[in-house]
Amino acid sequence: MTKIVMVLVAIAFAEPCFGQSPGWEIDLGQQLPLMGHRNWIVVADSAYPSQTAPGIKTINTGGKQLDVVRKVLAAIDKTKHVRSAVFIDSELPYVPEQFANGIGEYRTGLKEVLKDQQVTSLPHGEIIEKLDEAGQTFHVLLLKTDLTLPYTSVFIRLDCGYWTDEAERQLRSAIESAEESRKE
Repeated sequence: MTKIVMVLVAIAFAEPCFGQSPGWEIDLGQQLPLMGHRNWIVVADSAYPSQTAPGIKTINTGGKQLDVVRKVLAAIDKTKHVRSAVFIDSELPYVPEQFANGIGEYRTGLKEVLKDQQVTSLPHGEIIEKLDEAGQTFHVLLLKTDLTLPYTSVFIRLDCGYWTDEAERQLRSAIESAEESRKE
């Protein structure tokens, strides 16, 4: 019995030294291979509400938001089956420093983290509507962070990694042309 207690104590003290991944990274690693086109991953600020849609799973990361965004995007980039389409709140550029101390530094950091991403800015309410709609049918992984600044959540819609938007447009155009030809 003493040996077991000593081993457990050693593990508890060794964990920070070995830098083991927090639980959310393990969850992400397990969830990402199961996710695909139309699934979402949200990296949210600390005030983001726990949603009730059946497909939304919320995890508190306890981490710094830009670090979590960076790690999520890196994990997506390592996959072959999905790619990221990033959405941010269009309100973010207008949040004044006087009401949100540190927002300027955050915006600069976010711009750097997202520099290689396809980013769409939409009003917060519109993004939430898209997320709510997706959560009715598709899985959404919501990762809460310790950030306490408004309009800073980063919404990542997963798209097919091996089929581009342009390929889809050309396919739809070809189908439409074929259907028009049949009608004539």
